[in-house]
Amino acid sequence: MNNMTDGHTVKSFNDEMNHLHGQVLRIAGLARDQIRRALTTLEEEDPEAARDVVQNDDTLNQLDVEIDEDIVHLIAKRQPMARDLREIITVGKIVTDIERVGDEARKIALLTINFYDNHNSAPSYAVIRDIIKMGEYVDGMLERAVRAFDELDLDLALEVIAQDRELDNEFKSALRRLSTFIMEDSRLIGHAVEIVLGLRALERIGGHAKNIGGYVVFLIRGMDVRHKSLESVIADLKSSAN
Repeated sequence: MNNMTDGHTVKSFNDEMNHLHGQVLRIAGLARDQIRRALTTLEEEDPEAARDVVQNDDTLNQLDVEIDEDIVHLIAKRQPMARDLREIITVGKIVTDIERVGDEARKIALLTINFYDNHNSAPSYAVIRDIIKMGEYVDGMLERAVRAFDELDLDLALEVIAQDRELDNEFKSALRRLSTFIMEDSRLIGHAVEIVLGLRALERIGGHAKNIGGYVVFLIRGMDVRHKSLESVIADLKSSAN
């Protein structure tokens, strides 16, 4: 149980809030599974499994709709205020970002289909290695972001926000390595755009994880930290604590 959903005087409201909290963890688990499965299809050159990942995106979309309906129903029924309203708003924002994570995982699965379900030559593993590496990194970011929400861990939320800088460096390094591969073998030019799109999809997943970290800060401290640097966020947190 999340401390933010504990202690309501109306037990049914408490149960509804806990259910909403659990739905966030559920959709996040599905999204992370999509990321991992999409990366596996690419690593194992398995377009059939990739089609399953693409199809399973509908499950995420449906759960997104269900949670949105739960939020609307809860607000209309309970008319929450203060802390409760802040958590409900936060849940809505987190779920939106997680649904978009599913969309980006779908793009990775589509790469597998494009690379290995035709008669053209596929890129070597060395060329797609950065996609696998970045995919594992952003999956870890998402895991930490959701755990920060589940445990109301401000430090962990800030850690996720900080990780976005490292992800940006990894993205730029991957692009440089891809350029080197192309210079060594011009036949890779045909795959270059798709590989860049795959890397960009993973960068966006990291961005969604960072957003969730920011929502956790909002949930815990009531501060909107969107569009702020990490240094500015930390300074604002210290200032508000004094």
